[in-house]
Amino acid sequence: MDELSTLCAEVGESKLRDLVTAFYRRVRVDDVIGTMYPPDDWAGAEKRLADFIVYRFGGPQIYIEERGHPRLRGRHMPFSIGLAERDRWMKLMGEAMQEVAMPEKAALLIHSFFAQVADMMRNREG
Repeated sequence: MDELSTLCAEVGESKLRDLVTAFYRRVRVDDVIGTMYPPDDWAGAEKRLADFIVYRFGGPQIYIEERGHPRLRGRHMPFSIGLAERDRWMKLMGEAMQEVAMPEKAALLIHSFFAQVADMMRNREG
């Protein structure tokens, strides 16, 4: 079992969901990635990300039950994601982790995981 799969038990599902809420507060007004989100599905996007993070970090498998395999890269293909988008996503998520006072050890593990995923999501140069 990897360290990520126990984070939900360590920090709590509510803190992970609060993290996503803090992130989406920023995304809604962001000029780089905010426009990528369908304006009529903010609640759905937030729920999907929260469910995914909770699942990935060892919590209830709501995401898998409702959506199946994550297929993250495929689900994000319709969006043009380059370095600027990746970097902004990471910046906003980092700010959200600070806002919810994510414990340092958990924040380091989460940041490392998000950095790998954000790089994987890139589908264009620059």
